[in-house]
Amino acid sequence: MIKFINIDENSRVPKYKQIVDSIIYNISIGNLQINQKIPSINMFSEDFYISRDTVEKAYNILKERKVISSIKGKGYYITRTNLISKTNILFLINKLSPYKMTTYNSFVNSIGANSNTDLLIYHCDETLFLNLLDKNKDDYDYYVIMPHFKTDDLKHVSYTEEVVKAIKKIPKEKLVIMDNIKLGMDGQIVEIYQDFENDIYNALKEGLSKIANYEKLILIYPDKAVYPYPRRILHGFRKFCVEYSINFEILNEVYDDMILKKGDLFITIEESDLVSLVKQIRDSTFTLGENIGIISYNDTPLKELLGITVMSTDFKVMGESASQMIMNNEKGTVKVPFNFIDRNSI
Repeated sequence: MIKFINIDENSRVPKYKQIVDSIIYNISIGNLQINQKIPSINMFSEDFYISRDTVEKAYNILKERKVISSIKGKGYYITRTNLISKTNILFLINKLSPYKMTTYNSFVNSIGANSNTDLLIYHCDETLFLNLLDKNKDDYDYYVIMPHFKTDDLKHVSYTEEVVKAIKKIPKEKLVIMDNIKLGMDGQIVEIYQDFENDIYNALKEGLSKIANYEKLILIYPDKAVYPYPRRILHGFRKFCVEYSINFEILNEVYDDMILKKGDLFITIEESDLVSLVKQIRDSTFTLGENIGIISYNDTPLKELLGITVMSTDFKVMGESASQMIMNNEKGTVKVPFNFIDRNSI
């Protein structure tokens, strides 16, 4: 390995950092392989005429980053080879959905080629989340976390005591909280968020002139979804309807034999409810966008193609904002835009 290491005596870069950078570079280009033994601290020190303390400092940094490991009585070995010269990011999301993937892909495209982003999904399960976080502690330069959890009776919660305790173990300079920031985190961290209650309230207010043409506003809020939704959506919906004296109803799902009436305007959250409702309207005597309407929660390319009116977070901006703050080493809280997009379904 010694022939690959380059230490420049005339450089202003500290020698311990030169050792770290040189080892990482040689791993990234394939000169050093996983499980390959590297020289002991004493041997390295003697070969390069560098103090033992300098080499030990470099090796400790490499051990903290899990680039190398030490085995008692045997020495030091390479433990990671995949893209370790880049910034390593853990992207931890609660579910695999088109919206989450839009955010993830936007983040990856924006962060650029000098980083490696690993995607893990914890399915709103607290235990799985805690295990994944514990398993990957100290492995990454940044931890991007979307905190959404479910109770035993499938209610949405933003956090639990154990979740907050685990997240607080992550150094603040490495932490990015995304989508849902109701964790009570203090201090300077990166927070990119939706305001679920005020987002739906303001979006409906934006579409009031068209909504007022309907007799009744019906929200399909899946109360027992596998991946539950924040109840703040309900609060914002009720607030809008009460403030503007709009007749409303909240249902758990779109039933197969839904009773449709002229002047109904539905708001759907889950894709399956949207599909079922569109099919039933097409099979009825009503015309979508004329005497019965639909607004869908969160946009997708398919909804745009079909002309479905939506109110939606800009998930692309969410991903881009997080990556830009990481690259610029910024801290702070950013509210993601939430828009009412008027199409042909109302």
